[in-house]
Amino acid sequence: MVLEAWRRIEQKEIAPIYLVYGTEAFLINQTKNLILNQMLTEEEKDFNFAVYDLEETPIEVAVEDAETFPFLGERKVIFLHSPTFLTAEKAKEKVDHNLKRFEAYLQQPAPYTVMVISAPYEKLDERKKITKELKRKAEVIEAKKLNEFELKKWIKDQAISRGLEIDDRAIEQLLTLVGTNMFMIVSELDKITLYAADEKRIDVNLVEKLVAKSLEQNIFTLIEKVVQRRLDEALRIYYDLLKQNEEPIKILALLAGQFRLIYQVKELSRRGYGQQQIAGFLKTHPFRVKLALGQAAKFTDEELMKLMALLADADYQMKTGGMNKSLLIEMLLFGMKK
Repeated sequence: MVLEAWRRIEQKEIAPIYLVYGTEAFLINQTKNLILNQMLTEEEKDFNFAVYDLEETPIEVAVEDAETFPFLGERKVIFLHSPTFLTAEKAKEKVDHNLKRFEAYLQQPAPYTVMVISAPYEKLDERKKITKELKRKAEVIEAKKLNEFELKKWIKDQAISRGLEIDDRAIEQLLTLVGTNMFMIVSELDKITLYAADEKRIDVNLVEKLVAKSLEQNIFTLIEKVVQRRLDEALRIYYDLLKQNEEPIKILALLAGQFRLIYQVKELSRRGYGQQQIAGFLKTHPFRVKLALGQAAKFTDEELMKLMALLADADYQMKTGGMNKSLLIEMLLFGMKK
């Protein structure tokens, strides 16, 4: 697990080669920064740190650098980005890589170099010899999206690292308002920290006071108001979004996406799928599935089918008709009211 790998790195248990792969960009960046800061001082980074884009540079150039002794220091760090040769992608390579040279380096890596291969892909091609060899010789860190339990624990750890406690309700509300984007979560925690420095505690009231709602969360709340037959409050949220210069077509797309998710999770849940299974099937975060399941329970199948038809008609009218787009969504919201 990536969090366990971070602890080893913090304890300076550093491997000579790392393979960091997955689609969670935050975890990839954090891993690279952690290794770099553990290995080199700010002064050493100027001389003993290099980055290679393997879509532009042959792998043997990076290997030659890795085998070269550090300058004015004892260690060096090399980052290798975009190793498409580890995937099954058929994209045309801009450069030819001498993979045999790389394989030879894997057998006997330079003891003074830490090489980090960053592969931002969901899957690697396990059939390829180079992929198998790299996985055997490197410390492999899978930067996959954290599940709900891991994400909540990570948020708690982030608060502790800032000298703060955060209660469970505050974590839940933070995820509800911000979503599961780790970059955004860190940004909001940094903001909250400035206000919570004296109390040393983050509670749900502080989160609600300081964390701005994302557009997606505003859409989620708008749907909640429709469900509760509070059309005036739903319209108020919509008018606020217009004041924030949000485009009606984007609002419509998010409404359609959320209702599509609600319909899908309702159907999959009826078929006996669990939250994690649904998340994997729909390729979305389990926390989003959890929220959608809560909303799905408030709609009958007939109501959802009617709403999907209204959304499809509104999309058609917005793209082909001459009606005012803002007014079109107003009419849609009136039509959604039970």
